[in-house]
Order: sequence, then C-alpha cells, then structure tokens
Amino acid sequence: MLFKKRGVFTGEDAEKVIEWVSGRPGEKELIIMAEEVTDEAKRRLWDYARAVQLMADMTGEDRGVRVEILEGFVSDRVKGIDVEEL
Repeated sequence: MLFKKRGVFTGEDAEKVIEWVSGRPGEKELIIMAEEVTDEAKRRLWDYARAVQLMADMTGEDRGVRVEILEGFVSDRVKGIDVEEL
C-alpha cells in the first residue's frame, strides 16, 4: 500500500500508518512517499516490519512486510492514501 504526504513525514505519521496497516494482515508492502522522512519515522517503520517478521517466525506463519521509503517529489498522479486523511 502506498502512503503519501507533502512535507515532512514524522513519527506520529508513522504511528498512524502502522495502525492502519496492522488492521489489514494481508498487506505485504508499505511504501511511504514524502518530501522528507524523519529518522524517528524510519525507525518506527523498520521496527514494525521486524516485529511482524518476528511474530511470524514465532507462530510459524509465512508473513512479512516490506518497507520502502521514497523521499523527494510527491506526485499528485500517483494513487495512494494521503496520510493527512488517516
């Protein structure tokens, strides 16, 4: 799923995205598109991906979440969920 935000993507934004994604266990990809992403937000996203993998290993499931962070220009043409609307 693609999430986009104009401006700075913060740790609070990462919490909103993680909460949204955790309610949908079928999501396997988390893409963040923002003009700038703080180190705290990156750490939260990567920690979430590691936690999902750890829980899957403990329960014997085959589940994981791939995190991709795109910094720079945010296009209006790309379809995705606006973080401001979460």
